[in-house]
Amino acid sequence: MKYLFFLLSAITFAQQTQSVDFKIVQGQITINAKDKSVSGTISYWFDVLKPVDTIKIDAQNMDFSDVELNQKEIQFTTNGKQILLMSAFKKGTNNISFNYVAKPKQTLYFVGSEENDNVQIWTQGQGKNTSNWLPSFDDVNEKVIFSLEVVVDSKYQVISNGILKSKVNNNSMTYWRFNMQKPMSSYLLMLAIGKFEKQMQKSKSGIPLEMYYESKDKFKFEPTYRYSKQLFDFLEKEIGVKYPWGIYKQAPVRDFLYAGMENTSATLFSTRYVVDSTGFEDRSYTNVNAHELAHQWFGNLVTAESSKHHWLQEGFATYYALLAEKEIYGEDYFYSKLYESAQQLKFASRTDTIPVLNAKASSLTFYQKGAWALHVLHEAIGDKAFKKAVKCYLKNHSFQTVNTQDFFTEIKKVSHYDLNKFSKVWLETTSFNTQQANILLNKNKSIQVLFEVEKLKNKSLSEKEVFFAKILQSDVFFTVKEAIVNQLKLEKFEDKVTLLSLALETKNIKVRQAVAASLNEIPERFRLQYETLLDDKSYQTQEIALYNLWNNFPEQRTRYLDKSKEWIGFSDYNLRTLWLSLALSTPNYSINKKQLIDELINYSSSNYEATIRQDALEKLLAFNIINDEVLKNLIKATTYHMWQFSKFGRDNIRRLLKNATMRVSFERILPSLNETEQFQLNRLLKE
Repeated sequence: MKYLFFLLSAITFAQQTQSVDFKIVQGQITINAKDKSVSGTISYWFDVLKPVDTIKIDAQNMDFSDVELNQKEIQFTTNGKQILLMSAFKKGTNNISFNYVAKPKQTLYFVGSEENDNVQIWTQGQGKNTSNWLPSFDDVNEKVIFSLEVVVDSKYQVISNGILKSKVNNNSMTYWRFNMQKPMSSYLLMLAIGKFEKQMQKSKSGIPLEMYYESKDKFKFEPTYRYSKQLFDFLEKEIGVKYPWGIYKQAPVRDFLYAGMENTSATLFSTRYVVDSTGFEDRSYTNVNAHELAHQWFGNLVTAESSKHHWLQEGFATYYALLAEKEIYGEDYFYSKLYESAQQLKFASRTDTIPVLNAKASSLTFYQKGAWALHVLHEAIGDKAFKKAVKCYLKNHSFQTVNTQDFFTEIKKVSHYDLNKFSKVWLETTSFNTQQANILLNKNKSIQVLFEVEKLKNKSLSEKEVFFAKILQSDVFFTVKEAIVNQLKLEKFEDKVTLLSLALETKNIKVRQAVAASLNEIPERFRLQYETLLDDKSYQTQEIALYNLWNNFPEQRTRYLDKSKEWIGFSDYNLRTLWLSLALSTPNYSINKKQLIDELINYSSSNYEATIRQDALEKLLAFNIINDEVLKNLIKATTYHMWQFSKFGRDNIRRLLKNATMRVSFERILPSLNETEQFQLNRLLKE
C-alpha cells in the first residue's frame, strides 16, 4: 500500500494537465473564528481529455468525507498535501464533490480576538498556497472559474473575489455568495472577514470601485484612497485593454504580511498605509495602489508560467505603477524614481549574481530591473509600438499563462529591435547598464542637475557652496535639494549652516526632513530654526526632530514634551510611544510614572498590531521595565504569524534567559501560558 501511495503522489501536475482540464469550482465554506477552522462542501467540474485512473487536487492537512464522482462514491486517499481521487476516469465532462475540514497553519490568518471584538480573518495565497484553506491548485497553470459561498457570523462583513451575487441572513449566520466569470489561478483567491465599511466610486468605463475601511478610520478614507479612481482610469487607458474582472475592491487588513497583494478583483493591503493627510506625506498608498492594480492585467489576466518569468508580473506592475504616478506627480518624480532604482541596482550588481530570467532572482531584480528593462524597451521602440505590442500580448494570452518569448513575439511584430541583445543585457546578465540608463535619465532637466551635484561629491565645500546655494533657491525638483543636504552631513557645522538654512527655507517637507535627519548634534545657535521642524506636517519629521531636540537640549525637555504630549502619529503610534519613552527618561517630568508605564505595556499587548507591540517592547526592554505582563507579551510574539515579530520575540527571550533571575521568572509563568506559548518557551528554555 505504501508503495502504491508513493507512486500516486509522484504524479506530476504537468502530466495531469495533459489528461484533465478543470473548468469550474463551486463551494460553500464556513469560517469558524473561535477554533480558527474552515469547513465546506466543494464541487469541481472538469473535462477528461484522455482516460486516467488518478486525479489530484492540492489540499494541505485536510480531512475529507462524502467524496463522490458524478454523485457516486469513489475511492480516495490523502498524503497531507493532496487528495488523490482514484477511479476509471473516462473522456468527457465529470463532477467531483466532497466535504472537508481544515485548521490552516498558514495562508488563512486570524487576527485579533472575539474577547476584544476586533477579529479580522484574511488570506495571503502567493507563496503560501491557497490549498491550506481550500482544496485547489498550487500550480499557476491550472486556471478555473471560482464561485464561493462564504458562511460567517452575521456581525462580520465578507470580501472575496468577483461580484457579490447574494447575501442571505439565517439566524446568526450570513451566507455571502461571490461569482467570478473568468478563470484564474488559485493563488489569487482571497477572503477578508471583519467589521468593514465601504465607499464606492465608478471608473470612467463603468467598473464599480469598492474601497473598504474600519469604522474608526473613516476620517482617513480620503487620504488613504487618494487618486484611486484617477489611477484606475489612467491604467485602463494606458494599457489599452479593458479591466477584465467586472469589479475592483480594496481593503486594508491588520498585520498583513506584505505591502499589498493583487488578488483577482480584490486587493488587500497593509494598514500601515491607512493614513490621514499628514501621514500621506510620508506613507502614501499611491504606489502600492497603482502596483497592485497593474497586476490585475500583468499577473492576473496573464500569469507567468513559472518563477523564471516572474518579471512579467513584477517588472510590469512596477513600471506601470510608475507611469501612473507620473500622471499624478509629474515627469520629475518619474525620473527621480528611475534614478533611485538605478542607484540601487548599480550597487546591488556588485554582489548580486542572479539575473532577471532566473527563478531565484531577488525582489529588487524582478521588480526594479524588470521595470528598467521595460523602460529601455519602451524608449527604444517608441510609445506607439510599445503600447500596441503590450495590448496584443494581453489580448492574445488572456486568462492563460505566459513566458518571456510570448511577450517578445509581440514586440517582433511591431519593431526590428534587437531583442537578443536586449535580453542578454537586461534579462540574462547581472550587471546594470549604467551608461544606457544615464542616457535615458539625462532626458530630464532635474536629473541633469542631480548629476552635476553628484559629480561634486569629492570636492571641498568652498568649491561648490555657491552652486549649492543657487540650486537650493531654484525650483528644481526636491530630490536634487535632498542630495545636496546629504552631501553636507560630514561638513563642519559653521561651514554649512547657511546652506542648511536655505534648505529649511525651501518649505519642502522632504528637504526639511533631510535636514532633520542630517543633524544628530544641534548647536544652540541653530536651535530655533531646528525647532520649526516640530511643526512640519510630517509624522516622520516630527519623530526625528523631537528625539534630536530632546537629546541635545536637556534644559528644554519639559517644553518639548509639553508640546508633543497629545501627538499620536501614524497608525503605529510612532510619536506616542516615542513620547512615552522620553517622558519616562526625563527626571521629574511626570508625577505618575506608573500610568505611563502601564500605557506602554498595554501597547505591547495583543490588543495592538505587531509593529506597535514590537516598538513598545523594544522601549520597555531598553528601560528595563520588565514584569510578568511584559514577559508574557514577549512570549506571545514568538507565536505570531509575522516572522519578523516572532524572531524579535525569540531573540530577546534568548538574551534575557542568560540572566538567572529572568530564567526563574520565565519558568514561573510557564504554567499560565497556553499550549502554543508553552511549546515556544520550553524550546527556548532547553536551548
